[in-house]
Amino acid sequence: MKAWKISLVAAALLSGCDVPSKSQNTEQQIAAQEIAGFKILDQVNAEPGKTAIPYKKFKLDNGLTVILHQDDSDPLVHVDVTYHVGSGREDIGKSGFAHFFEHMMFQGSENVADEEHFKIITEAGGTLNGTTNTDRTNYFETVPANQLEKMLWLESDRMGYLLDAVTQEKFEVQRETVKNERGQRVDNRPYGRLNERVSAALYPEGHPYSWPVIGYMEDLNRVNVNDLKAFFLRWYGPNNATITIGGDIDEAKTLELVNKYFGTIPKGPEVKMPEKAPVTLDADRYISMEDNVHLPLLYMSYPTVHIRHEDEAPMDILAEILGGGKTSLLYKNLVKNQFAVQASVSHPCSELACTLNMFALPNPAAGKSLADLEKIIRDSMTEFETRGVLDDDLLKVKANMEASFIFGLQSVSGKVSQLASNEIFTGNPNYIEKDIARYANVTKADVMRVYKEYIKGKHAVIMSVVPKGKLDTIAHEDTYVTPERTIPELKNATADDLNVRVAKSNFDRSTMPTAGANKPVDVPEMWQVTTTNGLSVLGAQSIETPTTSMLIKIPAGHFYESKEQAGLSNLLASMFAESTTQRSAEDMSKELRKLGSNVYISENNNYINVNVNALSKNLDKTLALVNEKLMNPAFDEAEFARVKNNVLQQFNNAKKDAGYLASTAYAQILFGDSIAGVPSDGNEATVANITLADVKAFYVKHIKPKGSQLIVVSDLPQASINKSLVAFADWKGEAPKLELNLPAVELDKGTVYLVNKDNAAQSAIRIGKRGLTQDITGEFYKASLMNFALGGAFNSRINLNLREDKGYTYGARSRFWGDKNTGGYTASAEVRADATDKSIAEFVKEISTYQASGITPEELNFMRLAINQGDALKYETPRAKLGFLAQILEHDLAPTFVDTRNEIVAGISQKEINELAKKYLIINDMIMVVVGDAKTLKPKLEAMDLKVVDYSI
Repeated sequence: MKAWKISLVAAALLSGCDVPSKSQNTEQQIAAQEIAGFKILDQVNAEPGKTAIPYKKFKLDNGLTVILHQDDSDPLVHVDVTYHVGSGREDIGKSGFAHFFEHMMFQGSENVADEEHFKIITEAGGTLNGTTNTDRTNYFETVPANQLEKMLWLESDRMGYLLDAVTQEKFEVQRETVKNERGQRVDNRPYGRLNERVSAALYPEGHPYSWPVIGYMEDLNRVNVNDLKAFFLRWYGPNNATITIGGDIDEAKTLELVNKYFGTIPKGPEVKMPEKAPVTLDADRYISMEDNVHLPLLYMSYPTVHIRHEDEAPMDILAEILGGGKTSLLYKNLVKNQFAVQASVSHPCSELACTLNMFALPNPAAGKSLADLEKIIRDSMTEFETRGVLDDDLLKVKANMEASFIFGLQSVSGKVSQLASNEIFTGNPNYIEKDIARYANVTKADVMRVYKEYIKGKHAVIMSVVPKGKLDTIAHEDTYVTPERTIPELKNATADDLNVRVAKSNFDRSTMPTAGANKPVDVPEMWQVTTTNGLSVLGAQSIETPTTSMLIKIPAGHFYESKEQAGLSNLLASMFAESTTQRSAEDMSKELRKLGSNVYISENNNYINVNVNALSKNLDKTLALVNEKLMNPAFDEAEFARVKNNVLQQFNNAKKDAGYLASTAYAQILFGDSIAGVPSDGNEATVANITLADVKAFYVKHIKPKGSQLIVVSDLPQASINKSLVAFADWKGEAPKLELNLPAVELDKGTVYLVNKDNAAQSAIRIGKRGLTQDITGEFYKASLMNFALGGAFNSRINLNLREDKGYTYGARSRFWGDKNTGGYTASAEVRADATDKSIAEFVKEISTYQASGITPEELNFMRLAINQGDALKYETPRAKLGFLAQILEHDLAPTFVDTRNEIVAGISQKEINELAKKYLIINDMIMVVVGDAKTLKPKLEAMDLKVVDYSI
């Protein structure tokens, strides 16, 4: 199901809650109210005991919709500008324009210099991004509250003053960046082209969803910069946009600023709501594709309705019943009995159409073909007809909706995103009320009705993705061939064809607004106890939402294993998600979902981590189930066999991924024959050695409270949390201390280790060495500050060179990494295959130049501003607070370490940073790992006078 949409419906499920809406104010009352000279068109107020997102809605004369949400709980603001244009509003033969403009909007405007947009927001202490889908494009930033005016200046400049800054050179560079993004996310990723192929078969030619959001590269190759400008002029007017601002704002002042910066931008052409475009199929369409994958995949996609159709809600619940986790039919019929290593069902919805999607990856050990899996899936749907809809099916979904909605209120960005999305697609930011009603009112009969109307006896696109050379294993011979695209005769636009709108301001836009002083940011107040069984507890209260987030860190991670049995802690973490001695895994999943709780158990180098998220009213029941998982795992032989087999299959699948190959080879070379040289989930050889008896023995030895840590952030006071922790009172014992030996490895420095990936569209590069272990206020931290200008920010030297200047990659970076036991320095990127040698040369040049010449005064100031002004974002959500507290407990810190770090940032000198660069960035001390097509790359790398060693994992 779609988490963002589930969240809309839960408010009605809160005990005794009604959601306020504009119905609480008469139209006359709203019309009589105004702020800063603007009438309030719509308003929702917060009321005690009621769950809603308060807001006020306005409209400027040029059609720009303005939504304000006041929330002074943290000294920050979130700004979202959403344009009602996505790939669905592109023309045939001109795909990818909406996504392309997401890139171009960050490339500077008339009063913002090239590459300055990211820099300005980063040094303001903020974060930013933009996203594109089929139906909308949005741009957003979260910054300290004193930076609001600067954000409005930036957003308005690219809305009204962009086109003169869109040059042919920028167009060509970003076209290469988009190609690299496609290469990384689509062409070089296993199953990466699946959605593209399915959409082309599902929707008729010319349907807005028949091409991928990222577009076809041949379309971008044939157009010019004026075609792109024409697209902007058609869709990026203020009358097709909504700006939503939330956080610690003064509403009147904010509205005045919005009017100042956006009010004089002229309207664009009229924009109407798009017509819904569902499709029906007259027969099943079987299609297939060879791919560089280990496991074949079966995918079935049924066309259904459109977003917010009355049948969307029951379709979502149907998807949950069929394939939504361990209580679903596909899990029972495919995964639990080990016919498949993975199977799932979802019902993604977009503005114009929705689909019910099913997929499964067969387990090779079971001997089931894709045709067998298709039959089991179809039989499972028939079984659903007999089984029907159970009471628990509705209870689980509605409980999860409640929890999802409440957890979505934890950040101002989450609230702003909901308001913006509802406004863009419905014209009503408070569409929550209608969503609540349509989900809360779903009945068993509704679910059965939509199954019969949209799925039973209906047709689907059924795709087989098989390893190369194995087309004989597809589920069914192809019955459908996607027609060649019919591209109309396209005439490239010229400058004379553009109907340019000229915006005029009554102030000097060339001067960037200055920010006042940062509002003070309070470190969360903490309390600390040690339980009678030795569990170290650190907590903080956060009263914004009635939720509790908890992290239990048990010292039993990867470094506690022998290298011969690497992956032991990963298997144990997986077994915690299986049955207990009291109930089956399915029953456990059902009970947690009925509480709206989420428990996720994983491992890393040092810990097994138990993550718990619960509504506070259900905390005690949730912790009782967590305790049951930890204290009474069933360690069932059949479940272990399935878990172990799935892990082994994942290894083979991962070897088709360039990033996995690069990271695995890099660790092996740096750490040699030690536990750190093996992935934390092990490898085929080590996991094959592990028995269920080994897992049990590891559990008995390591899963102890004394030595473990529990971090909690809750709206409940300490006394209530202490009472709830009684759930773990019977947990006894002390965890053994870590005994770790990581001997130095004699590296063949300056060597390129080349890992082959046949016909790879991109190459994965890792350059680096072992180094400092993590500290909080020492040299490791200072080295990270040193690296910020080199590779630690979007505007770093490495990224600007390889991405923005050369167009070799979608992103390049460098960092110091580590924990208490290991550490190092790594520069990395996924680059165009044909630019691998050039990319390595640029990496070497940037690192060597920085090592020799150091940081500039401008870069030093940029680093100081970016890091010290970002405090407002560090503690906003319970999750952020949880991470902050975990760091304190992990390193036995006083809360004043924050002040110490700020003093380091403010006081570190250019000389000290340059000395750190000279010490830690000696390129000849580093090794390189490259994953790509060896037969093509090896001669090029050898031509660079590099020593190249063929390497395999």
